[in-house]
Amino acid sequence: MSASDFPGWHGTTIVGIRKGGKVVVAGDGQVSLGNTVIKGSARKVRRLSPGGSDVVCGFAGSTADAFSLLERLEAKLEATPGQLQRACVELAKDWRTDKYLQKLEAMLIVTDGRDLYVITGAGDVLEPEHDVAAIGSGGNYALAAARAMMDGDRDAEDIARTAMAIASDICVFTNGNLTVETIEA
Repeated sequence: MSASDFPGWHGTTIVGIRKGGKVVVAGDGQVSLGNTVIKGSARKVRRLSPGGSDVVCGFAGSTADAFSLLERLEAKLEATPGQLQRACVELAKDWRTDKYLQKLEAMLIVTDGRDLYVITGAGDVLEPEHDVAAIGSGGNYALAAARAMMDGDRDAEDIARTAMAIASDICVFTNGNLTVETIEA
């Protein structure tokens, strides 16, 4: 199959919710190739502990690319312990300027329980408005659903799980097989 015939890998919805002194990152497990579900139980949300500090990361895009970025983020966190923002900015600068990294196709949601960021290959380190971040194929659906629930009495995990359920009902590249990680400030 030539590169032009390759239908592309799709799948993944990741949402991050900051509420009530906690941040919850939830991600689905679907990986699709064209119209076919290749795997329904991929784990796209991970807990890192560089230098003893917990950080939760969710990724969308190419798994191999995301793992390369997570390894580099972990190295940046080890070099700047407890400074998530600085590590994220350093990763984004490398991603934007390094010719090898520029080809990586992934996005990350990263949190240490206090801060919540979306990191992109365009050099962005974005702190989301309204304490909700979402990426991936069903990200806009999860984002809209979560924002609609933020003013109510629901806690961060309930909002994340409900937003992901709504996204999986709408987006064919998202399923309901969730990995959920919670981290407190």
